[in-house]
Amino acid sequence: MAKQDRAIRTRRTILEAAAAVFDERGYEAATITEILSRAEVTKGALYFHFASKEDLAHAVIDAQLLDAPRLPEPPPASRMQRLVDLGLVFAHRMRDDPLLRGSVRLTLDQGPSGIDRGGPFRGWTRLHARVLAEGKERGEVLPHVVPADTAELIVGAYAGINTMSQAVSGRADLERRAISLYEHIMPSIAVPSVLARLDLAPGRGARALAEAERLRAAGPPPASAPVAVG
Repeated sequence: MAKQDRAIRTRRTILEAAAAVFDERGYEAATITEILSRAEVTKGALYFHFASKEDLAHAVIDAQLLDAPRLPEPPPASRMQRLVDLGLVFAHRMRDDPLLRGSVRLTLDQGPSGIDRGGPFRGWTRLHARVLAEGKERGEVLPHVVPADTAELIVGAYAGINTMSQAVSGRADLERRAISLYEHIMPSIAVPSVLARLDLAPGRGARALAEAERLRAAGPPPASAPVAVG
């Protein structure tokens, strides 16, 4: 068990080091030598976990969804607040999560390499479509909204503000841009009664993540209490 735990920690260390290098250099300029130096591991340890730089890049890209925090919520929280929270928590994590930052850099950089960058786009689109469909079932979403189409629009627009934020401010203004995005698109998605209750204030991402962590620490609710389906 101790050996397995050590292997898991080593793999994570390599992933985070690679993500930091990819974020700073991009895929083409990043080197295995620099990743090894940053991770402080041997070449053998790296190749035990990852067959190549391309394999390592795919693992960093995949971590964008695999590492995304679950956002448990007490009933009867709205699905549209969850939709907004997906983007605001993401913006908050982009400040200091090296694995997420590296994953996003790889996903958005359309370089000449043969890396499949579409996984996060497809995954986030499916997740947004599911939340929108649940919101529609609850009567939170306007009748004209097609969840799959709207999900693609949101994910694409968010990728755009992410790219612009990186270019203009090194991501320092990503939260502000995300809030502005939702202020503009949510009136076309949510019914007025739900729209009026949405929390789009600065710091919402940090608050939502802290609440998720508090609920996880508290454990599941008693058997007699209703359980929110997330």
